[in-house]
Amino acid sequence: MMLALGMFVFSLHTLAYQEMQRQTEWRHAASNRIGAQPSRQFLGRGEDSITLPGLLLPELAGTPSALDALRHMADTGKAWPLVEGTGRLLGLWVIESLSDNRTLFFRDGAARRIDFTLNLKRIDDGRIDMLGAGIAGGVNILRQLL
Repeated sequence: MMLALGMFVFSLHTLAYQEMQRQTEWRHAASNRIGAQPSRQFLGRGEDSITLPGLLLPELAGTPSALDALRHMADTGKAWPLVEGTGRLLGLWVIESLSDNRTLFFRDGAARRIDFTLNLKRIDDGRIDMLGAGIAGGVNILRQLL
């Protein structure tokens, strides 16, 4: 298991990403001052996003239905816990977008190569403690199964 978003597990059998890009922002408001540089005030944490670009090769690794499963999850509008394969809990995330590019086709039109990009946004305000011990127990069960 590379990563789990809710009950969706990223792996070679389902969907393997090639990179994990994370961007975290912090907000600082500026107040203009006469004859001096603007003063800045820290307002708190801003957006936290993760981008997972990857490659799906149905003949070798992964399945196109994994993309359908992610789209179905996104359709619900729900937030999902994101857990690394190491067991590290990253918080609650929503699926903001999923794009795929299909190339190298079989005679029946099925793609041999699918490049994808999944974009996630964190929505839990950094309050991982609110997820509760129930999720941690579920993560341990997932790790034992994989």
